[in-house]
Amino acid sequence: MKYYSINRNSPEVDFKTATIKGLAPDKGLYFPEYIPKWNADFISNLKNMSPAEIGFEIMKPYVGDSIPDDELMQIMQQTLSFDIPLKKIEENIYCLELFHGPTLAFKDIGARFLSRCLGYFAKQQNEKIIILVATSGDTGGAVADGFYNVPGTEVVILYPSGKVSEVQEKQLTGLGGNIHALEIQGDFDDCQRLVKLAFADDELQRLGMLTSANSINISRWLSQQIYYAIALSQWEENTLPVVSVPSGNFGNLCAGLVAQVSGLPIKHFIAACNQNDVFTIYIETGRYEPTISIPTLSNAMDVGNPSNFIRILELFGNDYDKIKEIISSFSFTDEETANTVKNVYKSTHKILDPHTAVAFAGLKTYLADNPQEKGFILATAHPLKFAPTVEKMIDQKINIPEHIQHIMNSQKKATLITPVFSELKKILQCIFNQVQVQTTIKPTNC
Repeated sequence: MKYYSINRNSPEVDFKTATIKGLAPDKGLYFPEYIPKWNADFISNLKNMSPAEIGFEIMKPYVGDSIPDDELMQIMQQTLSFDIPLKKIEENIYCLELFHGPTLAFKDIGARFLSRCLGYFAKQQNEKIIILVATSGDTGGAVADGFYNVPGTEVVILYPSGKVSEVQEKQLTGLGGNIHALEIQGDFDDCQRLVKLAFADDELQRLGMLTSANSINISRWLSQQIYYAIALSQWEENTLPVVSVPSGNFGNLCAGLVAQVSGLPIKHFIAACNQNDVFTIYIETGRYEPTISIPTLSNAMDVGNPSNFIRILELFGNDYDKIKEIISSFSFTDEETANTVKNVYKSTHKILDPHTAVAFAGLKTYLADNPQEKGFILATAHPLKFAPTVEKMIDQKINIPEHIQHIMNSQKKATLITPVFSELKKILQCIFNQVQVQTTIKPTNC
């Protein structure tokens, strides 16, 4: 399998190079040269396969010869070492719980797969890899946990100051070691802009191996197909499911679309959005107009210019009519999100985080016009990650899972900087040169 740049001005590369580089030299996102078709036997046998076996079969065509089969299976076993159950919430609506991993978020799957792939490549190359990532919430914690103490890697995480939850901040700032958290005095779009500038900087590129762990990285993006297949392995209904995805940067939804193109039997997708509704407007009008992100209760979806939108266009050959046929999109206010959390808890005692609530509202809206359909939502985060907000909605305390107690007691380790590229560049130069980066102060020097 080869990967080409969507900008079409860079050489094709293999899985290893695309994973390490993150972005192509022409600054385009990598895209596979073709979408593998899953055979009927694989799809019909999903119920009899382990999650690791499902993951291996899905990712093998993409990985090719870059990782030996035995290593790839080991990576899959480590990546999928926790439950991903599909549970019924109410009539016609199921919930795929993606929050049973170490950081209580769906991004654990992609981050763990990516970290172990890069760890394998770093060992083979005997060279340090620096992973640079912007986060609007859950990505940071998942990447921090996935790469913590992975030999040959250093991780730099940019997050918007005051715009992530307490649990999210603890998870991405509490580890230290090879994890460097940068608290940006701005919003997520500022973080993402700084990351893109770093990848475009020739001087930084000459210093060493700089890559990304955002969903722009093909390794993290494509591995998210796996849990759609795991959901279908548990689907007992006779009708094909409609899937509602909480959508921010759109890597999650785009991975599901790739799985559908490969043959996974999913009838329709819903891009469930908060008030950052650029994609909803696109589906309604055909016009895509990036904007400034708006802070909401579902903060991990506060993205005004989603990176993976261009991959959706690429997947469907820029065919707007085809995209609109496959995807519906609905946007919801904070008030509607809060009411969804309250109503679902009142009727089912199921506690939803704000992002999952947006997905539930999206599927509920779709089913109101299509009552014959059934589907599932992606529960992308444990409600604990937004405990103060959710607890007020349901008037109920949320218990802390035992396996994250230690991180909740950790001390914050972060560097506060303005959204100016020269400050980020100085820090990255320090890390490349193995100079200690101080925390909690503006890095005027190393």
